Amino acid sequence: MYAIVEINGQQFKAEEGKKLFVHHMKDAQEGQTVEFEKVLLVDNDGAITVGAPTVDGAKVVCEVVQPLVKGEKIIIFKMKRRKDSRKKNGHRAQFTQVVIKSVVA
Repeated sequence: MYAIVEINGQQFKAEEGKKLFVHHMKDAQEGQTVEFEKVLLVDNDGAITVGAPTVDGAKVVCEVVQPLVKGEKIIIFKMKRRKDSRKKNGHRAQFTQVVIKSVVA
């Protein structure tokens, strides 16, 4: 059984026991249980239920493993040739690691 769930504006495939890296949730604490109710699709052993826009009564229960995980460093380098123009910038995205406890449909 799996579900397609929307978490902080992104869609994820949620299966029981799977670990996900979602956009950073500010209020999350380690060990906290979080429920997501924006379930877009549920597959229960071949019986697919598609929501319009969400499936009624369905939710995904997660537990926060790490509230703040930094992603890989991304370097942005811009250069215009023969113009002596260079700009180097970069950032590291912040994530929250959650593990799926159950999919309720």
